[in-house]
Amino acid sequence: MVVQQSGLIRPFIRGICFSLIVAGVVRAQEPAASDKAPADQAPAPAPAQSAPVAAKDSDKAKEKKGSAPYSGPNTVVELAPTPMLDAEGKQRLDPDGKPMFNPPVKQIRDKKGHPVFDGDGKPVFQTATDLGYDENGKKIRVKKEKPPKATPVSIASGTLTVDGWTGKARLNYDIADFKYMYVYVPGIGVTIVSQSAFPGAKEQAGAFNDKTLHVTVEGHPIELTSDKRLLGKKPESAWVAVDRGFLLPSKFPVFGYGPVTKAPYVWPGSKQSVEAGAEAEAPPLPVDVRPAVQLAPCPAGTMRKPGPPVLPGQTAAEQPCVPIPAATAGTPASSSPAK
Repeated sequence: MVVQQSGLIRPFIRGICFSLIVAGVVRAQEPAASDKAPADQAPAPAPAQSAPVAAKDSDKAKEKKGSAPYSGPNTVVELAPTPMLDAEGKQRLDPDGKPMFNPPVKQIRDKKGHPVFDGDGKPVFQTATDLGYDENGKKIRVKKEKPPKATPVSIASGTLTVDGWTGKARLNYDIADFKYMYVYVPGIGVTIVSQSAFPGAKEQAGAFNDKTLHVTVEGHPIELTSDKRLLGKKPESAWVAVDRGFLLPSKFPVFGYGPVTKAPYVWPGSKQSVEAGAEAEAPPLPVDVRPAVQLAPCPAGTMRKPGPPVLPGQTAAEQPCVPIPAATAGTPASSSPAK
């Protein structure tokens, strides 16, 4: 029995040992309790990945915001035209006598064609070098325009004659840009002269010749001479027109210049007067041709002594009446000895 029992116990003991060995191996492969806690907290790095996701969401929001339709104002603010001034600061007029104005200044647009405003919400206007964009987002180019060529004319110690008679003398004008000359002659009207053609004017060849301007109006020769050359060295044509309906209260010729071809002619004293038919005061005569006024006779028994000689144009001093000397009081004016 003992042999048999020992034969049965040995296999039983071996099975128990094998079981314990297997259990030990399994436990050795399992992590310790302290190592299980980090394994349970392994998903913790997930919050670190939320930052890039948030950035992507903000970018998408910006894209959606940028692609939103424009809801601002589309009306462009436009300033009123301003008067166009000349070099002297005066209102410029066109050949018909109408005032000229600068083009209106508009608010600029951005590349998308929307009106531009500054930080204070005020409109930004065009400048000479920045015209902005058009409504389609196309850049508006600045056009380079050459200023019109000016024609300076200088009249020095000029003389104006009509029918050979001197109407004006000692004319001195420095015309920065010659457009039209005006010569008013009583009975004819205003003669308008230019070096370029204009409506209603007729050409007179060779009218400008060195220092002389010579035109003929209704058979009346009108000539202007100067100590300086008027235009070029070669003779040039003049274009001439006559305004017969314009009258001035003057019995003498009047000379002027300006930029228009219709009344008023924008030169001193050229405005049309309702009293054109009234009597006008003639200018005073030169001193050297004024007549001497005869003095009143002296009372009886008195006389005036001759004064010192004077030059032409000077006024002689009036001599007082003095008593006639007694020695010559009874002497006859002329006597001859008896024969």
